[in-house]
Amino acid sequence: MIVYLRLLKESFGFAMNALRSNKLRTLLSLLGVTIGIFSIIAVLAAVDSLDRKISDELSSLDKNTIYLLKFSFGPSDIPQWKREQFPNVKYTEYVYLKNTMTHTEQLGYQIFTKRENIKYESNTVSDVNIVPVSHEFIDIQGLKFEKGRFYNESEANSGAPVIVVGDEIAKSLFEDSEPIGKKVRLYGQKFTVIGVLKKIGSSLGDSDDSSVFIPVNFVRRLYGDNNPNLTNVIIFKPEKGVDMEEYKSEITQKLRSFRGLKAGEIDNFFINVFGGFLDLIDNIIGEMNLVGWIISGFSLLVGGFGIANIMFVSVKERTNLIGIQKSLGAKNRFILLQFLFEAIILSVLGGIIGLVMVWIIAMVLTKVLDFEFVLGLGNILLGTGLAAVIGLISGILPAISASKLDPVEAIRTGM
Repeated sequence: MIVYLRLLKESFGFAMNALRSNKLRTLLSLLGVTIGIFSIIAVLAAVDSLDRKISDELSSLDKNTIYLLKFSFGPSDIPQWKREQFPNVKYTEYVYLKNTMTHTEQLGYQIFTKRENIKYESNTVSDVNIVPVSHEFIDIQGLKFEKGRFYNESEANSGAPVIVVGDEIAKSLFEDSEPIGKKVRLYGQKFTVIGVLKKIGSSLGDSDDSSVFIPVNFVRRLYGDNNPNLTNVIIFKPEKGVDMEEYKSEITQKLRSFRGLKAGEIDNFFINVFGGFLDLIDNIIGEMNLVGWIISGFSLLVGGFGIANIMFVSVKERTNLIGIQKSLGAKNRFILLQFLFEAIILSVLGGIIGLVMVWIIAMVLTKVLDFEFVLGLGNILLGTGLAAVIGLISGILPAISASKLDPVEAIRTGM
């Protein structure tokens, strides 16, 4: 063990000497490893951070949550032209299913509508995400409040002009004043602010921070139930432990019956399970990781050639020293390991530079974008290990050539 530690120390010394003696050549050769490790770890860190962010945002939603609407979240065997003819789900269908569905914890109704401007006195917020929903939405979505409350069933059913605002909207409209009880103008009418949501930060898609929630019946009264520019959705939150296939079959049977669909006619609606949407996201993240590996692979390949080049030059420059070591009794294995360790050390140094670059950029982007980029221990170990493997592979041929040198010829050649 002491011999190997001494060997490692000597290899480290040779690697540092290569850096000192030929700074530009060595740094250029290490650049490939640095860029390769930077590329793959940057992609993995970004994807991991995005995955963590999505998981945090969606943690309040049950994977069994179901969205019933005219569109499918994923691919469908039904031609697009036929899907475009499907009708919107109706409020009457929501009421019917709410009264007849079994094993249901919550069932809500939502309308996807266009963005609007909101005004309070002289302050205006443009392009606001408007979320018209029924009162059950708070329990389905798991909304958290900074102050105030969500609207109740009576306010929701009557379409009362009450509004719940996100953190960014509240700060933009009211600045430092108390928002609860204030009147804001939306759709040309005054709404009373009854709640402010807790800040959640940047989000995938529209964030709750930049959204407002109003009773769905207000929008129904404004636009009607058959507006082609709106998309309606019924949201189901099944009871825990329910058989999802049986639950989906019950939805299908009841809605087909309500719509009067005959045997042999296809379903003109889609039952989208939230868990399937998460699987789709996981597939996208997996593809992003794969693309990152492929792109980074070319840089790592170039980096490997750079390390091999350094080591072949090092063997040539130290031919005389290798001959002396062998004449003094150094075994081939000793020479082999000496050059392998040196190649690994050089490659790991290049990898560490790449990791430091990722860490610096992650810190900067976290502050600038209000999105937490995390360089986890797993990615650090992966980057270091990958650099070591590149060094090992790149150093094998130079190390073998050094170990097989004849000591007499080596001393003569080096003189």
